[in-house]
Amino acid sequence: MDRITRYIISLFTALAVSVAALAANAGPEAADETVSASQSGTETPQVDIKSMLFGHIGDSYQWHITQIGDKHIIIPLPVIVYSSTGWHCFMSSKLEDGPYKGLYCAEGGKYDGKIVEKDASGNEIRPLDISITKNVAGLMINSLIVVLLILGCSRWYRKHDVLDEAPAGIAAVLEPVITFINDDVIKAAIPGDHSRKYAPYLLTAFFFILVNNLMGIVPVFPGGANTTGNIAVTLTLAVCTFVAVNLFANRHYWKDIFWPDVPWWLKVPVPLIPLTEVLGIFTKPFALMIRLFANIMAGHAIILSFVSIIFLTVKLGPVINGTMSFITVFFGIFMDLLEILVAFIQAYVFTMLSAVFIGLAHEGEKTKEEPAASEEGALMPEASGISEVPEAPGNRMAETE
Repeated sequence: MDRITRYIISLFTALAVSVAALAANAGPEAADETVSASQSGTETPQVDIKSMLFGHIGDSYQWHITQIGDKHIIIPLPVIVYSSTGWHCFMSSKLEDGPYKGLYCAEGGKYDGKIVEKDASGNEIRPLDISITKNVAGLMINSLIVVLLILGCSRWYRKHDVLDEAPAGIAAVLEPVITFINDDVIKAAIPGDHSRKYAPYLLTAFFFILVNNLMGIVPVFPGGANTTGNIAVTLTLAVCTFVAVNLFANRHYWKDIFWPDVPWWLKVPVPLIPLTEVLGIFTKPFALMIRLFANIMAGHAIILSFVSIIFLTVKLGPVINGTMSFITVFFGIFMDLLEILVAFIQAYVFTMLSAVFIGLAHEGEKTKEEPAASEEGALMPEASGISEVPEAPGNRMAETE
């Protein structure tokens, strides 16, 4: 009980520090404006919550760590673009003092925050941009974490005999999770031996989404990147599931789509049900994409909105501001706990639905576990393991008489 209490206290302390760090990173410019306004005796300006919120959940060409006084601690990231003057590769810090080789970050408009150049008419156009942005760097770091976790788990199993000792370390943490996802999700949804074929992809998707969700909650480097809250990332994951479902589907799956077992007048002359089924091929991965993207982005937006209350209530006086700051920290901790739960739930839901969609693509196939049956549908004695049918007691008595 004492150990559990210590763990809970440590967790709440860590979450409180996380909320404080998020508040420090969320509005440094707003805090500076508040201090300068209070010193000059002028009215405190309004905090631009929209710019602050979308600036933190959006992508960027640099990684803002924190601010110490007037100095911003920033990690510049590589910019790789192909413009009208050819390929260019440089660090994003070169764009701070103005255009570099005709390239600069747009301010406002449809290319806001993106690297652009001007054409002969003076209009802003976007070059081919394959830069290492904050989200891309976050994906690389989180993918490396997933690889290290799996390799650490497999290393323990290579050096120990599971029949003699229980797993320890990272293997003890991952084994029940892997067993649960494999046995209760993948095998339960995908029939027969197909579950073994799709288990590597589904388990990889689960841990990839889980690690990215959890790292997105951490407000300090190397966390804080809104990777699964980026629709491009969830789109890629949904496309992987779309390919896994439709590329390896059996004939029964396509038959149910183009010629389902419904009354003929729903199929000809107007293929109402087939068109609906074809539409369902694309709506399923679309739902996977939107569900993961919306839940993760909304969670980050809510936490940042709570943090912004600290800056919004500064002009109301120290009493109200102090009270609202305490309430903000409390609700921030609550939302952090809720986001940890959501991180697991969304990874589980994506994996479960992907497994269900893959299982539907292999529905109707005979598996090795199915016993052989006769033409009448009754089990044959050889198939059921019964060599002889026991004789009824009444027949023996009749023969004796």
